[in-house]
Amino acid sequence: MNRYFYIDSEGKQKGTFSPEELKSENIKKDTLVWTQGMSEWTRAANVAELDAVFAGSAGYYPPQSPAQTATPPAQPINYGAPQQQHPIPKSWLIESILATVLPFLLCSSIFSLLGIIGIVHASKVESLYNRGDYAGSLEASNQAGRWTKITMWIGIAWVVLWIVAIVLLIAFGVSMAGLSEVFQGSGYEI
Repeated sequence: MNRYFYIDSEGKQKGTFSPEELKSENIKKDTLVWTQGMSEWTRAANVAELDAVFAGSAGYYPPQSPAQTATPPAQPINYGAPQQQHPIPKSWLIESILATVLPFLLCSSIFSLLGIIGIVHASKVESLYNRGDYAGSLEASNQAGRWTKITMWIGIAWVVLWIVAIVLLIAFGVSMAGLSEVFQGSGYEI
């Protein structure tokens, strides 16, 4: 079933509507309609699929003024898909979630929660892109990448600090064990 655009009495393009929905829009036989596959706008009465819209209707429908003759859209409007020439920027959502959660769980690094800022920016990327705001989407992507990388490096630094602390504790424990042997052999007990 085709979806139709039509020109209303004020000369504005409306759409898309199924034939059943057009019936509730109260279009006239002289209303100009267009759907994908048509080369130009056509009177609704000339479209076979729309015959059911006018079944049982009688009366005079005044013709539309010549000012309402319009050309079809250059490209059919594809709702649900962005009309962008640019590819969607990287969102960084998965990376920012991992950079936030893993260091926090592994090392209890409160600083890794800075990654939440990256998550917030990452969640904006797709919605801005779908609204047609490519510049805003690109900026949100850049911010998400920046905060994700900051959080990642903080997490790496925190893990390195924990490793160094554990190595130092082991080395200190071993050296203390060696000291106790020295004192045991000399007659002094610790």
